[in-house]
Amino acid sequence: MGTVTLGVSIAVPEPYGSLLQERRASFGDPAAYGIPTHVTLLPPTEAAAADLPAIEAHLAQIATAGRPFPVRLSGTGTFRPLTPVVFVQVVEGASACSWLQERIREASGPLVRELQFPYHPHVTVAHGIAEEAMDRAYEELSSYEAAWTCGSFALYEQGADGVWRKINEFPFRAGGGTLAVPVQGGCSVDQPSLRS
Repeated sequence: MGTVTLGVSIAVPEPYGSLLQERRASFGDPAAYGIPTHVTLLPPTEAAAADLPAIEAHLAQIATAGRPFPVRLSGTGTFRPLTPVVFVQVVEGASACSWLQERIREASGPLVRELQFPYHPHVTVAHGIAEEAMDRAYEELSSYEAAWTCGSFALYEQGADGVWRKINEFPFRAGGGTLAVPVQGGCSVDQPSLRS
């Protein structure tokens, strides 16, 4: 069956996702329309296609123990000079993202892997483009704000064309103490605080 390239992430809901994707494209990032706007939980990872059922069962089990949580984006950051990335910062919900990504990569599961850098939840808005364009992304989105309640995460596969496509979504199922009821797309938008 061969191998597949997988990733796990939290989708940034509308209207924020499309707006950030369009902004990423406007900075000249050729990958913008092939990568849905997201917060990474598992970076691109090679896996045997035959392992997909076990991977999906593992992710479903994690989601069953999870509960919706607030996410807030605010301002920009960068990983330069280590890596050529400008991102929008996750200023609320980072600890929940960290908890999820640890469970996804745990030693007893099918997605064990070491990370190249310490985990830092973020939303990429420019990657591997000219320095001037990176500077523009950093400045133009410096006052960006968005907030929503996240109710799920999803498994994505990268196609031969380089485009990432959602395979399956995993809604949180833990009862008692949930912060919001997920809506279609996995997240309910809490406040229209979008500024750019």
